[in-house]
Amino acid sequence: MNEIRSISAKQVGRDVPRLESRQKVTGRAEYTHNITLPGMLYAKLCRSTVAHGRILSIDVSAARDLPGVHAVYTGETIRTLIAEPYFGPAFHDQPILAIGKVHFVGEPIAVVLAADPYVAAEAAQMIVAEYEELPAVFDEVEAMTSAAIVHETLKPAGTFADLKHLSGKSNTNVALDYQLRRGDTDAAFAAAEHVFEHEFHTQQVMHTPLEPMVSIAEPGDNCLTIYTASQSPSFVCTEIARLFGWRENQVRVKVPYLGGGFGAKLYIKLEALVAAAAMLARRPVKLSLTMEEQFYTITKHASTFRIKSAVNKDGRITARRCEIFWNGGAFADIGPRVTQKSGFTSPGPYDIDNVSVDSYALYTNRPPAGALRGFGIPQLVWAYESHTDLLARGIGMDAVEFRRRNLLREGRPQATGTLMHDAAIIEVLDKTAELMNWTAPFERGEGVIRRGRAIAIGFKAVVAPTTSGAIVNLSADGSAALYMSTVDMGQGSDTAMAQIVAETLGLVAERVKVVHPDTDVTPYDMATLGSRSTFHMGNAVKLASLHALEQLGAMAREVGLPEGTNYEIRDIFLKKYGMQAGNIIGVGSYVPPYTSPQKGTGLSDNVTPFWMVGAAGVELSVDTETGHVTIDRLINVADVGRPLNPAIVATQLSGAAMMQLGFTLFENMDLDHGQVTNASLADYKIPGMHDLPTVMDNVIVDNNQQNGPYGAKGVGETATFGVSPAIANAIEDAVGVRLTSLPLTPESVLRGIRALRGEKLEG
Repeated sequence: MNEIRSISAKQVGRDVPRLESRQKVTGRAEYTHNITLPGMLYAKLCRSTVAHGRILSIDVSAARDLPGVHAVYTGETIRTLIAEPYFGPAFHDQPILAIGKVHFVGEPIAVVLAADPYVAAEAAQMIVAEYEELPAVFDEVEAMTSAAIVHETLKPAGTFADLKHLSGKSNTNVALDYQLRRGDTDAAFAAAEHVFEHEFHTQQVMHTPLEPMVSIAEPGDNCLTIYTASQSPSFVCTEIARLFGWRENQVRVKVPYLGGGFGAKLYIKLEALVAAAAMLARRPVKLSLTMEEQFYTITKHASTFRIKSAVNKDGRITARRCEIFWNGGAFADIGPRVTQKSGFTSPGPYDIDNVSVDSYALYTNRPPAGALRGFGIPQLVWAYESHTDLLARGIGMDAVEFRRRNLLREGRPQATGTLMHDAAIIEVLDKTAELMNWTAPFERGEGVIRRGRAIAIGFKAVVAPTTSGAIVNLSADGSAALYMSTVDMGQGSDTAMAQIVAETLGLVAERVKVVHPDTDVTPYDMATLGSRSTFHMGNAVKLASLHALEQLGAMAREVGLPEGTNYEIRDIFLKKYGMQAGNIIGVGSYVPPYTSPQKGTGLSDNVTPFWMVGAAGVELSVDTETGHVTIDRLINVADVGRPLNPAIVATQLSGAAMMQLGFTLFENMDLDHGQVTNASLADYKIPGMHDLPTVMDNVIVDNNQQNGPYGAKGVGETATFGVSPAIANAIEDAVGVRLTSLPLTPESVLRGIRALRGEKLEG
């Protein structure tokens, strides 16, 4: 049998510098913000000033009369073009512009178009709207029973296979209620030696990608081209086509580089509005949000988590009951998927025979919430790992030993009944404890500075079932081009996928060109989200590369090259065509197997194709006079299968941990009756250089994901899991204060210290 001679060393596992790095550092990388089209108009939005109200009137006359304004459109204008201008990945609940009523402060009610963006912005301020205010609800638990109904009727989108069970409901704020039942929790609680029950809260926060959202639509003859900063170009294409009643090939979506996304740029955000405006105006339309406007576009779910556990005298957890309320804001976005996919992991990475889970996606009159790095898992790990430390303390057991005694092992069923495979949970915990020298004495500090340490571990099931497709074009000179719709938004996916192509075809990664997502050119991919790309797209890319390799071998046999001899790629093409000519197209698609959860119980024997595991170890100091917390050391330990590019994996781990550090210590959207009062980077603090831990270590445990491409699986969210509970647990270890609500601000720490002393903090 002929073999293709490899011209490279091993490519998977190599620290390949990011292929696009030179373009980025020299300023030549293309971003949507840099694109200008002939005749382009700039769009600016007028937004609602009330949280919930019926629209009585929208006066656009002054704005329309301002010199330089091309047009002003409202929801009623949009309806002259699209009869039902509503979109959304779970429910069609979000209007392109408000129709009939507004659902939150900041909802777009009108758009101004002008050739000068400053004219458009001035005109948008001149629009006057009148409302009949309606009762509003802001708290996720209150939304369960509130008389304030955000949406009178729910219309399921029917887009995704795992959300086909969503049904239209009336007069409720519950978008989805997910239940999981395994064993007999009531009997287990009745027989338990110890029962512990706690409630934890997380706050609403913002993604804050440094590139704000931006989209451009260019109209054609019954067609559209959309340039957009999006994580899901395939979804944008299908959803825009649905809105207009067009074929998919009438909509072209092109995505250059993204300056960050973290879930903010998923599904439809600005694309429907610029598409409708461009078709009405018959000119290209560009909408660029300010950083402030992003606070009113998509956020992270605030949540309330009630957790109850039964523990026997040997320190084994025998039962767990979880009740989670997700604050989805005014529109569902992908909240029902978060509620379901994260909800079934709420018992944690523990082997518990008796489990009861109720997880609710709820509408409120806050800005909408959706996916944010971790897909709901950080909210859950915050609660169940804070709770786990309290269990260990409650029975007088070491926190690491308690976890080790209860963690799932290979081949054991997770709460859904899905067997746990290729998840290095024990190894991750043991490595974290080893790096922290857990059994050795620990310096506790003195005077006003007290020190503490702690560990937390979490896991995540990848979103399933989802589809990815890839095309590999192998040229006669032995170079290759990869066509895929995975979006590189800084995570290094272009480089990792090029390494898979190179490994399979015997090239060096630098000889592989990655073509940016373009729905006229690159095949379908569900979206770049939830750490799914390395596994799903990676498998598709490997299959496409193998398909190309198979054809190359057939070509070698066809031209009569002797069996058992190695040949370089260009030699085979030369023999076939007599010159450097021709190419080979390899195609591949990947959809993992999946079993839908049973109705009533939520059980499934195959709920996910792989599990991500991550732990955090924290050593910190607390100033008992100010409540200020200093992170002395942060250890991130992760199971990522076989790392395709270890250097990129390390940056993913540190970036995820720093992002979660901000959500843990200070980030919080302050709302006053639905109005965000700190919607700017001057008032909303994200981590800076001075907030970095003094020491941060990122460690990958040795593991192999058997069904992953070259043993790999996703990593982008893994280091978000344990940061929040590890810090809270370490604060209690240092000063005895148990905090149950994020963020863990100096004020909250100081209030806890004063309360322990029987003192009151003024203010």
